[in-house]
Amino acid sequence: QVQLVESGGGLVQPGGSLRLSCAASASAFTINAMGWYRQAPGKERELVATITNGGSLNYADSVKGRFTISRDNAKNTLYLQMNSLKPEDTAVYYCHAGYTYWGKGTLVTVSS
Repeated sequence: QVQLVESGGGLVQPGGSLRLSCAASASAFTINAMGWYRQAPGKERELVATITNGGSLNYADSVKGRFTISRDNAKNTLYLQMNSLKPEDTAVYYCHAGYTYWGKGTLVTVSS
């Protein structure tokens, strides 16, 4: 059974940083692609970043150069390091495995 649990969200000022974590069951890490999506109030869910087992990375244009996705296979944990945060990054961030399995999300609020 694939389980994903996000953590690390919170309130941060513009320009600040946060690191999100996604604790996954071992079976999730056998799935090729894992990553993060986000959904802002009143908007559709959108891709943030994806990482494959082979190490290929993909980022949304809006976060390139500011966000970094990584995975620790030994800990079965996926990370999203978010720097230079902007108010428009405010959203619920969801971890996924294979675009099929999803966590419940963690809220990130960027505001002064």
